[in-house]
Amino acid sequence: MVTAAIGAGDPAQGRALLWLNVAALLLVLLSCFAVIHSTHATRELYTQLQVLESRQWHLQEDYGRLLLEESTWASHYRVEKVARTELGMAEPDLAHYKVVRR
Repeated sequence: MVTAAIGAGDPAQGRALLWLNVAALLLVLLSCFAVIHSTHATRELYTQLQVLESRQWHLQEDYGRLLLEESTWASHYRVEKVARTELGMAEPDLAHYKVVRR
């Protein structure tokens, strides 16, 4: 704070100094509240970030499982097995092959 020895000087100068001290105090308090608000907002955003990162991790885990399941369902062995057993498909004999010319 600004301090000065005010003797028999002008009372207006003393009031100006008092207002200067009050203004400085208000600016310091305003700065303190701004720091508190900024810290609180940062913590809230960090909490949201952690939630989103957790959600992203779970989604990536699910995506990996789905890729594995898709590769299992689409494997050549499984497709051929389903075609032979459930659909009754079979490979034709060589005698049944026909060549079509353009």
